[in-house]
Amino acid sequence: MKKSKKIQIENIEISVFTKKQDDFISLTDMARFKNAETTGLVISHWLSTRYTIEFMGLWEQINNSFFNVTEFSNIKNESGSNGFVLSAKQWIEKTNAVGIISKTGRYGGGTFAHKDIAFEFGSWISPKFKYYLIKEFQRLKEDENKRLNLEWNLQRTLAKVNYHIHTDAIKENLIPAELTKNQISVVYANEADLLNVALFGKTAQQWRIKNPNAEGNIRDMASIEQLVVLSNMETINSVLIYQGLSQSERLIQLNRIAITQMKSLLGNKNLKNLELI
Repeated sequence: MKKSKKIQIENIEISVFTKKQDDFISLTDMARFKNAETTGLVISHWLSTRYTIEFMGLWEQINNSFFNVTEFSNIKNESGSNGFVLSAKQWIEKTNAVGIISKTGRYGGGTFAHKDIAFEFGSWISPKFKYYLIKEFQRLKEDENKRLNLEWNLQRTLAKVNYHIHTDAIKENLIPAELTKNQISVVYANEADLLNVALFGKTAQQWRIKNPNAEGNIRDMASIEQLVVLSNMETINSVLIYQGLSQSERLIQLNRIAITQMKSLLGNKNLKNLELI
């Protein structure tokens, strides 16, 4: 489950996250447009309408092979009766629904729905709200596609720039330092941190402690030259593992490679022309 993203409609921030390539939008955030204090009740009112139940049932039958059709029929038959109320939790537990999910947590928690269902909820809130919801969601996906295209172009560029490894341009502030004996002797928990230490001189956790307010992680803050070297190091590390080298032996070699390649790449004009989002 990826970190949630945000869209904004009339000063209301709405969380969006992707799960198995499907986008889910926060109904809890959307419900604040109706009533910021009783978002759960707003969602229940919408869920309890017969039209919503029929739409949700149709969506689940098309997209969810484990959907409990028997329970769905019972719920549909009860809808419309006096006092009938359906909560998101009841819908999920009784029918094995996947179109609506509940996330826990102080930040980013709440009731989320697949975009198809969230758009229907937007219609129930107001036509104007649905219109802006669709437009903002489209803008978010366009931004994501631009980033994906950039990453694809970066991968193509990696192949073009690696032959510049023999050049001599150097920027001292980006070139990794030789590791100390203490750094080499430490047993690192995973291969990602092994590469982090070889290139950046610190683990992801050590970087986070020194940069508590930074957005993203140590690799998000890396320069494009460092990303190129990191990509090369991942491949080289796989070869070293296959050759049976110990972690400390691999760390020494990877650190030397990182120093050499950073010295080479820092003068590469092709890399300087790339811009990362």
